[in-house]
This record gives sequence, structure tokens and C-alpha cells, in this order.
Amino acid sequence: MDVKLSTCFIAVDDHDKALSFYRDVLGLEVRADVSFEGMRWVTVGSPAQPDVSIVLEPPLADPNASPADRQAMNELLAKGLLRAVIFTTDDVDATFEHIRSRGGEVIQEPIDQPYGVRDCSFRDPAGNMLRFNQPRSAS
Repeated sequence: MDVKLSTCFIAVDDHDKALSFYRDVLGLEVRADVSFEGMRWVTVGSPAQPDVSIVLEPPLADPNASPADRQAMNELLAKGLLRAVIFTTDDVDATFEHIRSRGGEVIQEPIDQPYGVRDCSFRDPAGNMLRFNQPRSAS
């Protein structure tokens, strides 16, 4: 059996701000931009991984959700508690400087972690945590 990741979802409250970050800062390509029943889904992905996509979706992508549930999801999103994504890079320090210089909200500067990576983290415009890691060479 061969199981692979194809798609993951990140909740965003403003697709245009999210696109500015994911497309213009991170360099991901836009693969789809779909609207349905007043909601919008934008699919992005790395040109280096054509078979893996990230869908930028509304905080509660259910047209039948109650107003209370929508409010609860918006509050969780505002606190940065809904999603986290980990990207890999071949140069975490250069990636950090690139994102920081374009206004990325820094959570953690690059640091060597005890579990074998050097990583850093940012918040996207919706408050989601994004980590960027680089495997350390074995010494």
C-alpha cells in the first residue's frame, strides 16, 4: 500500500491577504481559485511539489454552520489556534531573512532543535503558525 499526502487545508479570514503572503512572499503557485455559496477556496502549492496542494479555506467551510459556530471558529483563528504547517527548505537562515524582510510576523528566529533540524516560525496574515525547517547534517 502506498499512501501519500495530496492536500492540506489552512483557514484564512482574508484570501487576498493570504494570497499576497503564500504566493508573493513564499513563492507558491496558485492552482485554483473557486467561489461557492459566498465562500472562497484558493489552492496553492510549491512548483517543486506538483502533487501536494494547500487549500486556503474559510475558517468554517460549511454553508449550514450556525452563527455561533462561525463566531467560535473566527475567534480560534484570531488566536492562531487552528492550523500549523511545516515546510522544509535547504537554507532556513536565508528563508527566514526572505520572509522577515517582506514583513512576515516572526514567532521564532532560526535555532538548532534537539530533534535534528534547524528551524524558524512565522504567523501568516490570518494568524496560523508556519514552521520552516532544514535537516541538520549528521556530525
